[in-house]
Amino acid sequence: MPVSSFLRPFSVCVFFLTVYAAAHAENSPVTFHKDIEPLLQDRCQTCHHPGDIAPMSLLTYKDARQWAKAIKEYVSLGKMPPWYADPSAHQHYQNDKTLSSAEIQQIRAWVDAGAPEGDPKDAPLPRNFPDGWNIGKPDLIVPMPKPYQIPAQGTIAYTYVIIPTHFKHDMWVQAAEIRPSSRSTMHHSILFLRTPGSKWLAGYPKNQAFVPKPRPGTDGRSSEGDRTEEGSLADEWLASYVPGQRPWIVPPDTGFLVKAGSDFVLQIHYTANGKPTEDLTRIGLVFCQGVPAKRAYTATLGRGDFAIPPGDPNYQTDAAVTLATPVTLLSASPHMHLRGKAMTLNAVYPNGSSETLFSVPHYSFNWQQMYVFETPKLLPVGTRLEATAAWDNSTNNPFNPDPKVEVHWGDQSWEEMMLSVMIFQIDRHTDLDHIYAPDEKRASN
Repeated sequence: MPVSSFLRPFSVCVFFLTVYAAAHAENSPVTFHKDIEPLLQDRCQTCHHPGDIAPMSLLTYKDARQWAKAIKEYVSLGKMPPWYADPSAHQHYQNDKTLSSAEIQQIRAWVDAGAPEGDPKDAPLPRNFPDGWNIGKPDLIVPMPKPYQIPAQGTIAYTYVIIPTHFKHDMWVQAAEIRPSSRSTMHHSILFLRTPGSKWLAGYPKNQAFVPKPRPGTDGRSSEGDRTEEGSLADEWLASYVPGQRPWIVPPDTGFLVKAGSDFVLQIHYTANGKPTEDLTRIGLVFCQGVPAKRAYTATLGRGDFAIPPGDPNYQTDAAVTLATPVTLLSASPHMHLRGKAMTLNAVYPNGSSETLFSVPHYSFNWQQMYVFETPKLLPVGTRLEATAAWDNSTNNPFNPDPKVEVHWGDQSWEEMMLSVMIFQIDRHTDLDHIYAPDEKRASN
């Protein structure tokens, strides 16, 4: 008998067994530990664990079971996991947490079946959030010198705290995280580095909270806390805490440089919530193992000379900067306030071609995400980065504080900003003051 004839019955048997197994798998019940828990770990638990921004934990079956119907509703409506980048921009981001239609259907089937737990042996290994830190266990934790007392009512100006690092040697940071103790009153916080000899905030006390004085001639729109007036590009942005944004963690061969003798400058914006409270923010740092091959640098592209007319539903402005040194773009993010409507960031390359780096057509102030490129973008010398922003100052915007006023740049949420925040990977010997074409520094500080 030919070999092919001998194998034919065996092949038919294998085929039917495969079809049977697939059908059986499709008809097998969806359970928490086997099907749903891996999805929650990958897409949800970063926010949904004790001490983080989400209102409830989803670490265990007991946690998730009581929220099963709400989970079904929010994933069906596309509200969770939150993601605002337009997929038509043809970019792939490694932190994209959106669910496929098959995954959404799996969650709905689990809830409709009564949210069964299944066999705990099917559970993946649990995720670990040491003391709530998303960057893992920090190598160094730096707390504010003392708690800040937040009043029950009133407007709270941007507050600064200068904290000496006391570093005797240059240090390289791979990840940094800001963790407030009072999340309900924390509007946002930014951690800056102030290099030795910088004139920025010179004369203000260290280890003590203060509000910088308004800059004369700016009608209070600019203060002595503005780095673009007194600092340099070396006084850089190391980490931030804003609604929905996760800590910045750069590749293992890359680090942020903290020079010996530098100071941390913590900028904090509190909002009163109706009852007096206090906050003791902590900074967590994970250091590189040795000197990394590349340096990370946080750049911003924006402009502050706009005036949004009353009632305008689609006021737009743009900003641009040209690179004078090659960089690799690791990630980028839009930042506006409550009237923010949309933002795009494009790269125009020296050969005339262009590419959309991100497009956010429906900006959400509550979810200010950093879009991390799956494949970092190589931007050669001469690349022009162009950001375009749009605001809705009309009555159609349900978040609009007051559609009857003209809106300018300002710190508070009822004012506006226009920034594209970008994480560059550069040669560690790069002179930051020459990273952009001449006369374009201010647009990107």
